Amino acid sequence: MTVDFDSVAEHRWSQAIAAARPRRAGQITAVTPSGIEVAGLDAATGDHVVVNADGREIPGTVIALAHGSARITSFAGVEGLKLGMRCTPALGRLTVPVGQQLLGRVLDALGRPIDNQGALGGLKSELDSPAPDPMTRRAVEQPFITGVRAIDTAIPLAKGQRIGIFAGSGVGKSTLLSMATKSASADVIVVALVGERGREVREFIDQHLGDDGMKKSVVVVSTGDEPALMRLTAAQTATRIAEDFRDEGLDVLLILDSVTRFAMAQREIGLSAGELPVARGYPPSVLTELPKLLERAGNSAWGTMTAIYTVLVDGDDMNDPVADAVRGILDGHIVLSRQLANSGHFPAIDVLQSVSRLAATVHNDHQQTVSRRLRELMAEYTNARDLLEVGAYVPGASKSLDDAVEHMPDINRFLMQGHSDQTSPDHTWRMLEQAIGMPRAEAREPSAPASPRERAAA
Repeated sequence: MTVDFDSVAEHRWSQAIAAARPRRAGQITAVTPSGIEVAGLDAATGDHVVVNADGREIPGTVIALAHGSARITSFAGVEGLKLGMRCTPALGRLTVPVGQQLLGRVLDALGRPIDNQGALGGLKSELDSPAPDPMTRRAVEQPFITGVRAIDTAIPLAKGQRIGIFAGSGVGKSTLLSMATKSASADVIVVALVGERGREVREFIDQHLGDDGMKKSVVVVSTGDEPALMRLTAAQTATRIAEDFRDEGLDVLLILDSVTRFAMAQREIGLSAGELPVARGYPPSVLTELPKLLERAGNSAWGTMTAIYTVLVDGDDMNDPVADAVRGILDGHIVLSRQLANSGHFPAIDVLQSVSRLAATVHNDHQQTVSRRLRELMAEYTNARDLLEVGAYVPGASKSLDDAVEHMPDINRFLMQGHSDQTSPDHTWRMLEQAIGMPRAEAREPSAPASPRERAAA
């Protein structure tokens, strides 16, 4: 690679000039629960600023400008702030630590360690980062094994895919994430817990990741009691850390729980900046920020980043504005059913409502046939459920329904899986073939599907 040293020198010189240029400080003129008004501040939207609060430095970000004043939202809330306090622009952009030093560590939204294991040194990178160039992204063609039978067979993932888990509260979302992380075919796992309960943070680390999982993981935490800017930044920090590992050539799994709370944090900030709500209280900036964040996942020219985003659906409404927007951005969705959870069916994945847009990429022809047959049997049984429950169906009237009734008990046993129940890909496919009564094809190995390039060459 050729380096243009003149361009590098010019860039560094312009940075030095910008850093040396005097920046005018401002004074607080108003304090509200949602933010701060500062007059006389020489700053642009998105700039990082610092409020000097009686010897305490409180960082914040400029979110809006109007009539000579700046609207600031703070990383630490507004407690203790007074009128007339000085606000100054910070030098440089907001940076977070990156690299191998982070493995096994727990960080807050600003990349500061909160696990009492000492300070972090090493490399830092600017928080803001563009999405990978679509023309240089590596092709998405390798299967991503989760160890969850329902996902690996009916809703398969690929390395570099972005998928959402859509669920209401209390239907096994965290348990499903735990199962996926235990068998994930990834070199590094980056977990963002955005807006979670404080109790669940330690629970996820100790019970779901465990000691072995934590060795190759980085956890970024912002609990629900923290300011909106911290919750928003936590998702961006985790994404930036995952991007750095990906660009080192590694296979990375990013888990963001949840993107709904990221959207809620942006809603608070947007309304504070004076935006008008347009959809169930969400301002336009929410629908702008979601693709900016989600498009940063996926493959780059060097490595892969598979992303799993959880989406909390209000009242199990899958047409919630955030759920609808996220579903349109991602490469597939997994729907968790409250009805299945209430009946003791775990993981409570509604296979018929879930879809992976890359199934044809990672499944070979035989696997697609088996998966299609599974869905056909489940759909046939679901459509006739009312008739079956009232005893109105006469066996023999429909061959397809008779097959569905015969195989549904075996299908349900296949789809139900204990938290620690792990099966190899090959054994998983054998189990499914037996459950649906389909003979095994010996000509092709299910666990090693041909890539699109290999199929094209054939």
